[in-house]
Amino acid sequence: MGGTGFIGYHLAKTALKKNFQITSLSSKKPKKFRKLPKVKYILCDISKKKILEKKLKKKNYDYVVNLGGYVDHTNKSKTYHSHYNGCKNLASIFLKKKIISFVQIGSSVEYGKYNSPHKETLNCNPIKQTSTYGKAKLLSTLYLLKLFEKFKFPVTILRLYLSYGPRQDINRFLPIIINGCINNLKFPCSAGSQYRDFIHVKDVVRAIFKSLTNQKARGEIFNVGSGKPRKLKSIILLIKRMSKGGKPEFGKIKLRKDEIKILFPNIQKIKKKLNWKPTISFNQGIKSTIKDFYERKFYG
Repeated sequence: MGGTGFIGYHLAKTALKKNFQITSLSSKKPKKFRKLPKVKYILCDISKKKILEKKLKKKNYDYVVNLGGYVDHTNKSKTYHSHYNGCKNLASIFLKKKIISFVQIGSSVEYGKYNSPHKETLNCNPIKQTSTYGKAKLLSTLYLLKLFEKFKFPVTILRLYLSYGPRQDINRFLPIIINGCINNLKFPCSAGSQYRDFIHVKDVVRAIFKSLTNQKARGEIFNVGSGKPRKLKSIILLIKRMSKGGKPEFGKIKLRKDEIKILFPNIQKIKKKLNWKPTISFNQGIKSTIKDFYERKFYG
């Protein structure tokens, strides 16, 4: 689910190398630069249960990764229905199919206003969620964990922090900054006082595969991040230096009153239980991402 997106593309690409047969279920066709041969692409809105059942009725799968959900979070209704109802629909279908593993891609937003570093043991309450996306993701987590308790549904929740890397759309923080710098443009940004945690997409994919194949992952929540928050201003200046261009206008964008200043995870649980840790340094990851932008001719 969500196989035509950024993480879905990298997951499918890695799975093909491991000789998996891949089916991608998404509401949109893959963009040209993310289309893969040997992947079966099915178009379907996962929030439409009857249509979804028809699409999956005659098919059997061993592993399911739910990366699906509406990307534009300004549309609250679509965001809620695609992420929460979509997740429930998938779970109800695959509960009957006796799959080996169901990995739900959650979000750091599920922790709401809890102070960082976030631990998976924090008691998150949907009522206290200020964003529709965060509420939908948290309700999905709670629903899936109930299925595990009642029916041993083989679910794992991965709460991602800010993933990045090659082939990402240009509407995310790092791609926006990279695009501005390699084109030597003026671009508005905040003062950059916030701290955020970034994790390379290849490390995200490794965490997904660890979750698929490890029995210790069943019924568990894991944070997936670097555990090392970085100041946004420092990141912008690093990209500017690497790209040898860019004119960031610091302070042009005001911080929201409710914006969290510091956001990062404790990753000890996934290190111990799944023997996973980040392997790609931030500098290395940024270099590969900048290179990808040049290769895709986003500049000039």
